[in-house]
Amino acid sequence: MPYFASSVDGTQLHYADYGPADGPVAVFVNSAYLGTEMWEFQMPPPAAGYRCVGLDRRGHGRSDDVWGGYDLDSLADDVYGLLDHLDLREVTLIGHSVGSAEIVRCLTRHGTGRVTRVALVAGIAPGVARTADHPDGWDPAVMRAGNAACRLDRAAFFNDPDALRDFFALHRPGNDVSPAYVRYLSDRCLVSTARATGAVQETAVTVDVARELAGLDLPVLVLHGTHDVSAPLEMTGRRAAEIAPDATLKVYENAGHGLFITHADQLTADLREFMKR
Repeated sequence: MPYFASSVDGTQLHYADYGPADGPVAVFVNSAYLGTEMWEFQMPPPAAGYRCVGLDRRGHGRSDDVWGGYDLDSLADDVYGLLDHLDLREVTLIGHSVGSAEIVRCLTRHGTGRVTRVALVAGIAPGVARTADHPDGWDPAVMRAGNAACRLDRAAFFNDPDALRDFFALHRPGNDVSPAYVRYLSDRCLVSTARATGAVQETAVTVDVARELAGLDLPVLVLHGTHDVSAPLEMTGRRAAEIAPDATLKVYENAGHGLFITHADQLTADLREFMKR
């Protein structure tokens, strides 16, 4: 299995690499808690003509279980470390949820020399917490209280039936996800270590990349669901599209945060079309 050593602290990070070695490259940056397996309906299909690479965040998937390096700068450096390790060029960076913030920070710290375009899928960028510039965000204290509840019982947190219903927007028309798949994905979340889970949750509370988004000088595709509870459309997706200079917003009707499953075919098609730009 392919690994590389993080430049941050030598952590061994696992990655998947599918498709032809030459030509356009799509690099997938995962949601919190999940490994590259979350993209099973996006990574293989575009591989007919595209190279698809995915990184397991430290403490997630098959990457090393470590104590440190969960701040946004270090996580962003890990993403760039993969691009550098494989010497990837003309990359389309695709990030879900907290992965969207890692992508923005990666470009802030390392520039766009290797990256051609960016897709933010149900992203939390520019940020969900209340700040002076974002008074309508969530109270950080309330967010931290929810994170504390997760620490008390991660299994219960990831298997809460109401939370899972909201994640996939199962109460909305057309969002048919089998109970077996819902259980599979919640089980995969538990692969993320307790340390990684809590640390990434705290990082999400502090994310504020609005000014960095405003400085991006490349095309940005924002894909977001109307019923995303984890990263509400008006708070994140629509704000991101308004802030980034060259952004296109595509809104998925009835989609929740888990649109990479419920709207898998539409998402894959939109990403493939975006990569042709």
